[in-house]
Formats: sequence, C-alpha cells, structure tokens
Amino acid sequence: MPDLSSADLDRSFLFGQRAMELMKAYRSSATPRSYAVWYTYVAGLNPQLTETVKRLTAEHGALTDNNVDLLFETYLDGRQLSSETERASNGVLAEIEQIMEMLDTALGSTARYGASLQAFTQDLAAPAVNRARVREIISSLVVTTRDVAANNRTLEARMRESRNEIETLRETLEAVRVESLTDPLTGIGNRKHFEEMLRKAVDHSAVQGQPVCLVVLDIDHFKRFNDLYGHLTGDQVLRLVAMTMRESVETRTTIARFGGEEFGIILPDCDRISAGEVAEKVRTSVMGRELVKRSTGESLGRITISVGVAVYRRGDTAVSLLERADHCMFTAKRSGRNRVVDDGIPADTMHDVA
Repeated sequence: MPDLSSADLDRSFLFGQRAMELMKAYRSSATPRSYAVWYTYVAGLNPQLTETVKRLTAEHGALTDNNVDLLFETYLDGRQLSSETERASNGVLAEIEQIMEMLDTALGSTARYGASLQAFTQDLAAPAVNRARVREIISSLVVTTRDVAANNRTLEARMRESRNEIETLRETLEAVRVESLTDPLTGIGNRKHFEEMLRKAVDHSAVQGQPVCLVVLDIDHFKRFNDLYGHLTGDQVLRLVAMTMRESVETRTTIARFGGEEFGIILPDCDRISAGEVAEKVRTSVMGRELVKRSTGESLGRITISVGVAVYRRGDTAVSLLERADHCMFTAKRSGRNRVVDDGIPADTMHDVA
C-alpha cells in the first residue's frame, strides 16, 4: 500500500470531519455504517450513493438509521456476498477440473481397452493359433474387461458425487444472487433489483410494443412515525406496506423498496386503467390496516401512502419513466397525500380522498 502524502492525509481528515458534521446535522446515529456512508458521500467515491443521499436529505431533512442501513447494504457492503460467490464459484471450478481429470482417465482406459481388443482379434486370426492360445487370449480379455468395468463403476460413482456437489454449489450461488437483489428488512426486491427489472421492462416494451406501467408509492408522514415511536416501529410500518403490496399484486409483477420509505411496482403488459386499479387497491389496503405496537399492543392508528402512476411512452427510458412516476407521487403529496395521481390526469382535476 503506497504511503499517503501530507496533502492526502489532510484531505482524508477533512473528509472525516465533514462526515461527522453531516451525521450530526442530519441526525444520523454515530455508527460505523453511518460514518462509512457519510464519508463516501463527502469524498464523492460513489456517484449513485451521492445522488440518493441528496434526494433523501432534500425530501426528509434527515438520514435515518433505516436510510443508512439501506445505503450501506446497497452501495457499500458487497464484500460478504462477493466472498460467498467466489467460494461457491471456486468450488464449481474445482469439481469441473476433477471431472475433466476423470474423463481423461476414462478415455485413456477406453483407448487401451480398444488396443487390447484389436491385438486379441489379430491373435485369433493368426493361422497357427491353437486351443491353448485361444484360452490364454480369452482369459486376458476377461481380466481386461473386468478392469475396465471396475474403472467405469468408480467413474460413475465419482460423477454422481460431483453432480450432487455441483447442484449444492449451484443452489448456493442462486441463494447469493437472490440475497443480493433482496431488501433485508422487507423481504421484497431492493433498488438493484428494481432498476434491473425496470430497465428490462422498458426495453421489452420498446421492442415488442406492449404496455408497461410503473407505480411509485411513498409512506405519508413516515418521519413522524420514527420520531414518535422509534425506528423499530418504523421498520414495522415498512414491512406492513411491503406485505400489503405483495398481497395486492400478481406473481409476475415486480415489487421493490428502492428508497427509505419509497416503493415501486413494475406492471408488465398492463394498461393505464389496470395500473390505476392496482395502485388504488394498494392504497386502500394499506389505509385499511391498523398499526399495533408489538411490544405493548398499543394501537398507533392507520398509515396512508401517496401514489404516482406512469405509463410507458415511446422513447421513454427507465430513468424518464421513473422520473414521471416520482413526479406524480410528489404531486399527490403536495395535493394532500393519501391519493393516487396518474401521469395522464391533469393535477387540477384531482379531488380529495376521504
């Protein structure tokens, strides 16, 4: 590792000092994760993290522990998954190498067996062969055949073991892949999964000409829940919304948490009317659930969400579609919250939701 110059050290200390100031200003807990997130932000080491921090702090005036955890897990903490992936991949490669060695051995054995059969055939065709020589040839052939059969049985057993081992490693890799795309708090897709699926949905729509709709929703007054009842209750709210989304949409639909309290629903092959129905179903289902504090059984009332719906237009990208859905969601916020705003409906025609 190269030595740091005096200027580099001064700069790193300044970054650290500024990170601590921002942690205090935006009411982030003094944890290693929080420091890592804010230091990365100050140093400009991860543009995606920087943009997300800017958006969250602009919208909410704070960076909660939930926000910090999500930012850390999304942008910074890839080491564990990478290590697990590397371990499983190396295991698969090792098994494949062993199989190749076994196949080489088997091919060599088969070649030798073929050569022996050819030699036996030539011996049997010789004009001076006698009964004793025939018995000798047959005896040698039996011994050689037994050796080949034993080698084949060993190869078959080892191949079966390798198949089982590779299947286990494949399942490990799949589990790691799923974990890398899952929000650990809610169990639904994370931002990485959301962005990947949205990009695929938009590309598919552009090529096939089939509709795709995007629903974005944000929990109303979420910061107030955290301030009044603590982060554990805030986590409960997030899980409740995720569970309601899961129960309200079809299997083919992608649902994800891609911000602190912001969620997305990608609806392939779905028109504006159907998307609006899905959005309204989620909104009313969330509002219809009473929130109860687990530790005391105390009723904390009901939560509401503001929802934006955007329909794919020719020339849209994943970014432009998301921006339009976000704009509709923020319009719903400004118009009184607890409502659905469609990108095809003028804002001045909206009405309050009871």
